[in-house]
Amino acid sequence: MIMPKGQQLLLPVSPAFIWASLLAALALNMLPLGRVVWTPDWVMVLLVFWGMHQPQRVGLGVAFAMGLCIDVNQSALLGQHALVYCGLMFGAQYTHRRLLWFGPLLQALQLLPLFFAAHAVELALRVVAGGGTLPGFEGLVAPLLEAAIWPLASWILLAPQRRPPDQDDNRPL
Repeated sequence: MIMPKGQQLLLPVSPAFIWASLLAALALNMLPLGRVVWTPDWVMVLLVFWGMHQPQRVGLGVAFAMGLCIDVNQSALLGQHALVYCGLMFGAQYTHRRLLWFGPLLQALQLLPLFFAAHAVELALRVVAGGGTLPGFEGLVAPLLEAAIWPLASWILLAPQRRPPDQDDNRPL
């Protein structure tokens, strides 16, 4: 396969790094800051990232399990976040081949509708279950923040995989 222009050859990712980053995102979501409507969902961002970059390791099962963990932590309707995360993971894995051709800024722009849809489904489930009220415009901030942190998260999560330039003068390539 021909790599996109300017893209670096990456080392294989360590499974321990994937799980450590997902657990760190889970810990960030579980911080007792109160679930303010405009805070970004860190698990959502990392699930989309690893679902795009490592679809063979992070899939629907991981998304479902992380969703159940968030549901238990927030005392939400059991399966609410699991359904949202599974839909999000499906969207990420469905478009991952196309999205990986773009840089992080364009990826963030193209993932913005996916983040908006995930938050809309989460809100609809909460309202239908009778446990929530409709937020104002602050409900639109979370998907925007998730798209805004996408380039930074992408840079940080790909940093351990970046291969240093080969300084071998005898190598033909």
